[in-house]
Parts: sequence; C-alpha cells; structure tokens
Amino acid sequence: FYFIIADVSGKLRIWDTTQKEHLLKYEYQPFAGKIKDLAWTEDSKRIAVVGEGREKFGAVFLWDSGSSVGEITGHNKVINSVDIKQTRPYRLATGSDDNCAAFFEGPPFKFKFTLSDHTRFVNCVRFSPDGNRFATASADGQIFVYDGKTGEKVCALGGGKAHDGGIYAISWSPDSSQLLSASGDKTAKIWDVGANSVVNTFNMGSNVLDQQLGCLWQKDYLLTLSLSGYINYLDKNNPNKPLRVIKGHSKSIQCLTVHKNGGKSYIYSGSNDDYAHYWDSETGENDGFSGKGHTNQVSRMAVDEMDQLVTCSMDDTVRYTNLSKRDYSGQDAVKMDVQPKCLAVGPGGYTVVLCIGQIVLMKDKKKCFAIDDLGYEPEAVAIHPAGGTAAVGGADGNVHLYSIQGTSLKSDEKSLEAKGPVTDLAYSHDGAFLAVCDANKVVTVFSVADGYAEHNVFYGHHAKVVCIAWSPDNEHFASGGMDMMVYVWTVSDPETRVKIPDAHRLHHVSGLAWLDEHTLVTTSHDASVKEWSISYN
Repeated sequence: FYFIIADVSGKLRIWDTTQKEHLLKYEYQPFAGKIKDLAWTEDSKRIAVVGEGREKFGAVFLWDSGSSVGEITGHNKVINSVDIKQTRPYRLATGSDDNCAAFFEGPPFKFKFTLSDHTRFVNCVRFSPDGNRFATASADGQIFVYDGKTGEKVCALGGGKAHDGGIYAISWSPDSSQLLSASGDKTAKIWDVGANSVVNTFNMGSNVLDQQLGCLWQKDYLLTLSLSGYINYLDKNNPNKPLRVIKGHSKSIQCLTVHKNGGKSYIYSGSNDDYAHYWDSETGENDGFSGKGHTNQVSRMAVDEMDQLVTCSMDDTVRYTNLSKRDYSGQDAVKMDVQPKCLAVGPGGYTVVLCIGQIVLMKDKKKCFAIDDLGYEPEAVAIHPAGGTAAVGGADGNVHLYSIQGTSLKSDEKSLEAKGPVTDLAYSHDGAFLAVCDANKVVTVFSVADGYAEHNVFYGHHAKVVCIAWSPDNEHFASGGMDMMVYVWTVSDPETRVKIPDAHRLHHVSGLAWLDEHTLVTTSHDASVKEWSISYN
C-alpha cells in the first residue's frame, strides 16, 4: 500500500505504508507550481496531477519511474481538479479556471474534447466508482453529469442551478447512484443522479465560515469541510444537525492555560483566528466559546480564583469569561487605552495587564491604576501566588518588582538581571522560585526567600526561549523555544533534564502548561495542541 502527498511547491512524494517506518519511495516534481488535485488509476500504476504550473498545468506518469503516459492539454488557465475512471477503458477528466472541463482517452492519455457547459470556474470533476458517469461542479452553482465512456452530456442536476452559491466539491456514493455536493451557499446536498432529484439538503449554518468547501462520501460516512476548518459528519436522518463536528484552531496558537472544572481537566487555548477553545484533556473533544468574543488575536490567558478565563487580545480588550457557562458576554470586556500583550492573575481579584509601554492594575474587572513612564518596554508579567508582588520582565533584560497595595501599584525600586531581553517568567506554585527566560537562550531561576538571589542558570536551548511553566511538584519546570525544543528542568540540578526535540516540527513552541506532575501540554504556531507524558529516570 502506498499513499501520495502533494504540496504547494509542486513536489509529489509517494510513501510506503507496509513497513513500521513509512519509507519515502519516490519523489517527483511534474511541474513548477502548486499541485491542486491528483488521481490514481485503479491498478495503482499511473498518477495524474494538476495545478498551477507556469506553462504546463498537468501531467500523467508511471508511479515507479516517472515516465510520461500522456499529456494533459486543452486548458489555458490553472487546472483545479482531475479524476480517472476506475474501470477500463480508462478515461480522464479535468476542470479548470478557464470555465471548461476536458475529456481524455488513454493510456497514453490524449485530449479528446472540451466541455463548455459551465459559465464560471470548474472546481471539481469526479467519476462514479462504477465508471459509468462523471460529474463536474462549478462556481456557477451548476453540476453536469456526463457519460463516463463517451463524455456525452446526460443531464444538469436540479435542472438548472444545483446550489445558490458556487460548488466547491462533489463526491459519489460507493454504489454510484447518489452524489454529495458542497457549496458556498452554506449547504451540502445529496442527489439521486438517476432520478435527478435532491434526496437531502444539509443546512450548515448562517455564518460566512459555514460555507462548505470540501466533501467526501467514504463507505457509510458523509463528511464536509467548512470554511472555518471544521469537519462535519453528516446525519442523513437529521439534515440540520451533524452527528459530530471536529473542531480546532485554523491559525497559529499564541497561548494556553489549564484548569480543573467539575473534576475534569480542561485545556484552554487562544489563537490568531480570534478564537478561544477548550479541550477535554482525556478525550481531546473540544469546542469554542459561544457568543461574540475577541475580534483579533488572543495574546495571553489565565484562569483566576473566581473560575474566570481572563484573556487579552490585539483588539485592545481584556475579557473575563465564566468557565462554567463558557459564554462571552459584552459587559465582561474591559477596554484598554493601549494594546495589551500579556497579563497575570493573582489572589484578591487582581489582574496585572501589560500594554505597550504601560502597566495596568485591575481589581474585580475594573481598571484601578496605571504606570506609564516605565523607562523600559514590559514583555511578561507574573504575580506571586501569595499576592502582593508582581514581577515584570522587560526588553531591557531586567525583571522589575512591584508591590500591589490596595488599588495601586508601587515600584520596589528593585530589579533582577536576566541574561537578555525577558520573554517570559513564572513563579513556582509554592512561591519559592521565580523562573525567567530570555532572548539569549538562557533560563535563570531566582530564590524568592533569599531576596531574589540567583539560584541556578539553565543552558540548552539553541534559540530564543519564549515560554516557561512550573510543574505542580515545584521541583521541575518546562521551557519552550524558537528551536522547536521543549526542556523539562530540575531546579536543584541544571544538568538533569528531559529533552523533547522537535516538539512541534513545523513551528516553534508558543505555550506550555502542566495538567499534573507528569503531563505537560504544549502549543505552537503550527495550530496544534499536544500532551506529553513526562517521566524522570
């Protein structure tokens, strides 16, 4: 068994799945440009690929040698879709931005004729599994069905328009009698092709993000893909409610925190897609908060003693969201004068928010004090677990200490020297230590009881360290860096460490949190959340 992956650079890789290690079998570059679709022949010997080439928009070749078995011609613009008839005699069809589909006979595959029924981009072409029909779907909202062997037009589904919006994908049922279509009109439909009638219409919502961009009919499963990135399992018996929706972030994750709610541990993550999500740490089931939330990137989050998720965002607000309701409410958003970038919560209803060039103290969801003339740019903040002290890390390479006194914030006129511009800092849960990470790849731990004397210095990262989090055991802490590495350090011995290389292969680690003494959660700009079991040998 082999599977194939194609990418935006035009590279095509074929992998062997029969071995425990999935070996890369072959790699080809049929043309220079993004590959948009591909298809195998049923004997797994020939591959057709199409996309955004420069002079050439498609190719057909043998999987094991790369030798050409025909030419894909007949289009003068980007080809969006290709499919091959899965029964002999082989036929091939393509759909393009030139508003046409094309029909080929082979092998070797040769252009036979153009199908000019559509008036807009042809987004998808698919042969039925039995090979008797193929269908084309277009941005003009129409689906045409053709004879799979001759290419003659059979009918237009729905008589005229099949959908009120552009159609982005179609998929045949395994028995070739029905067709699933996905459209920008926020619906998916099942068609009885023989009777030319709609069997089911699935209304997927009213939001722009509910537009349907992809679909798949695999055995008994019907799936569609929404513009939001969510994957929907459709229910034929209840067209208005999917059986299941797989959700997640579609853009880079900036921050995370964890919290126990009703005996269960939940992970909360905030992203560039404006969303805050919550994840069940045991099952991975997740959802977004309901209501209208932030309108820009969520930069930082923490859970306060009132079980509220406190978030700050590039939309210049700080929000307090009740975690038992998980519902955004308008009155719990506090507008900042300047863009906030970091926050910390402490006992007594206090929140310290770092804005650009400003520190704001909040109590019980209200702003009560601000310091403007700092003389440095604040980057990270932590409040001592016992309250009373806020540590602010600056781009000047120092940690500045402040006392929280009633409704005011006073500088202690004391600063701790880090090894470079401070990127993050955190107090241990017992308040004994303050760990500070910096842009010079170093983590420094200060002992609070000893007047913030330097306790230990930790080296190991190959690039800027960006986040830090203490284990509940107060003896270990984790750091994540731009080198895609996560280290778990032992406070008393910098040489004893657990190294997680390539924690997130595609991007640097952006956030860390501990579920318990042996479970670490990491997030990254690769839009994923991972859980790790940590053991100390």
